[in-house]
Amino acid sequence: MNGGSGAVKNGITDAAISAKLATRKHVSLPEFDITAKVMLVGDSSVGKTCLLTKFRDGTFLSGSFICTVGIDFRNKVVEVDDVKVKMQIWDTAGQERFRSITRAYYREAEALLLVYDVTNPTSFHNVRDWVTEIQESAKTDAIIMLLGNKADLVASRVITTEQGQNLAEESGLAFMETSAKSGFNVELCFTALARTLRELKCGDHAQGKPDGRKSLRSYISQNTSTGGCSC
Repeated sequence: MNGGSGAVKNGITDAAISAKLATRKHVSLPEFDITAKVMLVGDSSVGKTCLLTKFRDGTFLSGSFICTVGIDFRNKVVEVDDVKVKMQIWDTAGQERFRSITRAYYREAEALLLVYDVTNPTSFHNVRDWVTEIQESAKTDAIIMLLGNKADLVASRVITTEQGQNLAEESGLAFMETSAKSGFNVELCFTALARTLRELKCGDHAQGKPDGRKSLRSYISQNTSTGGCSC
């Protein structure tokens, strides 16, 4: 008999086991002050998953790996000016057959990283289509950054930094080049989003709410070099 305290296993009641597991779950979750919902979009195989894995785990997915099917997400807490920002980052599939799934998540995103591959001109030319889709489906005040990924592949590059900058300016987007392999600008691009969202959510808005996209572009211009990847 259990005396009304739940089943007994090796002298420990179910209630005690549940309490212990609940405590472990509580301890394992980092504390945070605000959340930031970020979405990675762009053509398939431009390195979205590799960027996310590099940022979250500090590792590079070399060799063959399974492409994202539909949508996946990871969390990471970053600290910005003593504010802990929990970044919920959604990694999306770039294939056309998954677009109906990913479009459903646009409305929830507060920031988007639009990624192309500097060695793949098709992924670059498709950026305008992605921008149109974002404008049609995302929040009007969502902040957006254009990323030219695989900047370490110097010999294979076909899209210049200037071309990326010009397209970003044309579309009113912040811009930087990244390398998921070397880590070039990976931490910076996510931190820049966290800092901008922290400003929008926690800043002093006595003079009115700032324009998140302008704030992001300003921060990027002040914290990136123009020399490109020195991988």
